[in-house]
Amino acid sequence: MQLQREEFFRRELVEELRRVENMVRQEPSEEMKIYYFSAAYGITNRTYRYSFSKEILIADLLLNGAYNMMNERLNLLKGGNKTVAIDPLIFEKVCDGLRDLADCFESGEDVFEPLKTIIGAAFALTGPGNYLKVKGDLQI
Repeated sequence: MQLQREEFFRRELVEELRRVENMVRQEPSEEMKIYYFSAAYGITNRTYRYSFSKEILIADLLLNGAYNMMNERLNLLKGGNKTVAIDPLIFEKVCDGLRDLADCFESGEDVFEPLKTIIGAAFALTGPGNYLKVKGDLQI
């Protein structure tokens, strides 16, 4: 019974991550891309409440952090701070990371690599992250 429940929630998690990836990839608006991305940590948060694993918890914390970095940059841009522009490659990498994260959850593989892709791309939108990207130290 417990195994069926865990499998159900894992399938829901994978399906939602794939949906989020598709929505972010197809959306032209940066604001809406970030809005849709928030559903990624929404599903991890719901999933660990019903079928806890440390991998899902870590994914939730990092996806939430990535969302906060992206949303903060968007708000700074709206407020007139144009020091760091949103490079379209950021969202491409975030989407690649979401796709790979769904694959890892589906197959039971380690989720660390796709989470590194997502958090690295989001970090590039911060002041320090952009500086490291421009310097060549942060590859996204």
